[in-house]
Amino acid sequence: MAGFAAALTPGHVAMCFLGVLLGQVVGVLPGIGPSAAIALLLPITFGLEPTAALILFAGIYYGSQYGGTLTSVLISVPGESSTVMTSIDGYQMALQGRAGAALGIAAIGSFIAGTLGTIGLMLIAPPLAKMALAFGPPEYFSLVVLGLVALAAVGSSVLKGLVAGVAGLALGTMGIDPQVGTARYDFGQIWLLDGIEFIVLTVALFGLGEVLSGCADAAARPVAKVKDVLPTREDWQRSKWPIARGSVIGFVIGVLPATGATIASFVAYIVEKKLARDPSRFGKGAIEGVAGPEASNNAAASGALVPMLSLGVPGSGTTAVILGALIMFGVRPGPEMFTTNASLVWALIASMLIGNLILLVMNLPLAGLFARLLSVPYSWLYPPIIALCIAGVYSQANSIEDCWLLVGFGLVGWMMRRHDWPMAPMVLGLVLSPLFETAMRQSLTLSLGDPAIFVARPLSAGLLACAALALLVPLAALAWQRRPSSVR
Repeated sequence: MAGFAAALTPGHVAMCFLGVLLGQVVGVLPGIGPSAAIALLLPITFGLEPTAALILFAGIYYGSQYGGTLTSVLISVPGESSTVMTSIDGYQMALQGRAGAALGIAAIGSFIAGTLGTIGLMLIAPPLAKMALAFGPPEYFSLVVLGLVALAAVGSSVLKGLVAGVAGLALGTMGIDPQVGTARYDFGQIWLLDGIEFIVLTVALFGLGEVLSGCADAAARPVAKVKDVLPTREDWQRSKWPIARGSVIGFVIGVLPATGATIASFVAYIVEKKLARDPSRFGKGAIEGVAGPEASNNAAASGALVPMLSLGVPGSGTTAVILGALIMFGVRPGPEMFTTNASLVWALIASMLIGNLILLVMNLPLAGLFARLLSVPYSWLYPPIIALCIAGVYSQANSIEDCWLLVGFGLVGWMMRRHDWPMAPMVLGLVLSPLFETAMRQSLTLSLGDPAIFVARPLSAGLLACAALALLVPLAALAWQRRPSSVR
């Protein structure tokens, strides 16, 4: 109650509104993520009190999760890494004239998941933080393997999915070796020492690749007719359990340090496709493919604050920036924070409940307005989409070389679409490559080079067993379907 009393003051409500509004804008713009936005605002907010600044930063963080949904649904360009999975079915819904329903269920799912995630942060932060401590390097290695294998297994071809995932891991090794400090796979180019940025690959595959695919398509794309902005009763029946499952998945994964909303959205999508009665609907406009990932990425934003506030361990890249901001303000996150800075913590938690309500009220009326963008002919949209891709990629590092990479990977994305290769495993591989490599090296260092460490620890062995099942079950099902009916 004291937290609500502090959060409902005019100044803090204004900061909360400004934060979620900025978060949506940041989410829409590919190339300017919440961590970059918060870093840019640090000098401006130095004179503010810590509570107001933290409310602003948190609003940017969870507000950006929905902002990335807008471009994912409307133009298939994920504004945030956590909305990559949303673009798969959300964009297909938009092409079918159901962009309003996609944005509406995303807003409702985000509100429910964000609220549940905040309640989880409030009630069960200490035990979940202890669970996160049980994950060592072998467990993180096995978690990455499970994520990549499971995502590859839900595609049209397991082999294509695995190849794409390994290609993403390989791209993530370019640049400076994180342990030794030597240059790897830079081909003598200084600009490659920073490696391949996530935003370059994502915008190229999902944005420029889509434009090139549309331009190469001889048949004109139909312009989607927008109607029924609010989800129908059938949409809600299909979405209510994905939202509930996505909320739980997102919060639990968000608690684990170094995972965050991106992995949560991938896992939620995989779970929904596995549980669906008709998995073939996914990738063709299944509303469950929007509801689950959208719920999970918002719940993960709340979950990521658990280790940061309770242990002083950032649960994601953005919370790492927020952690630095707190230290700048003289506040030290950790086990004592709930006693020494209780007013700040509970004001933050209360502001998150208020901010999620603001997002719902803001987005449901505006969903139709955003969806009206689809009434513009696609031939008019392609030039500004390309400009948006180039501007977003160039702005994140002011590098013209990144723009050339955008073109190159855009052509790769077009070829992958043309030959039905999944792009999501490649993106996930790039995102998880640093975690994968670091966890593997640390594990082998602990075991003096013995790979048995990955199966000697029960939790790690269990995750690897799940990965094996995710790989073998689809192959066994396919082999069974190909058997003659007399044998079956």
